[in-house]
Amino acid sequence: MAAGALLRMLGLSAGLSLTPLGAAMASAHIVDIQWDASGRFVHKAEIHAGKFVEVCGALKPGQKIAWSFQSSAPMNFNIHYHLGKETVFPAKLSAVKEAAQTLNVQAEQMHCWMWSNKGAALATLDLDLKIEP
Repeated sequence: MAAGALLRMLGLSAGLSLTPLGAAMASAHIVDIQWDASGRFVHKAEIHAGKFVEVCGALKPGQKIAWSFQSSAPMNFNIHYHLGKETVFPAKLSAVKEAAQTLNVQAEQMHCWMWSNKGAALATLDLDLKIEP
């Protein structure tokens, strides 16, 4: 059966792209934090020129998250969460290739670590998060 016919059978537009799942996952720009048994999350990403990646997870007041990253090119970086219409930035850095700090969580919110590649070439990113006791 042709892809267009299958899409019509499913009630979908023939203009919809049938991207293989692996390719869709590899290009995802929003990543959910999935802590391992030791309270650690490690992530590697490629960020195309002009694009961004966010790594997000629900955190609670009193938690301490040690974080560090290294990238192949300078990028704009922030940690943010939303309180109503306000965006709160516990950390915000411009044109950095690496950084490390500890986030002392103040609000029970979804927190996002975000990198924006304002450069002209692909950048790689290595991230390490750890819940501190």
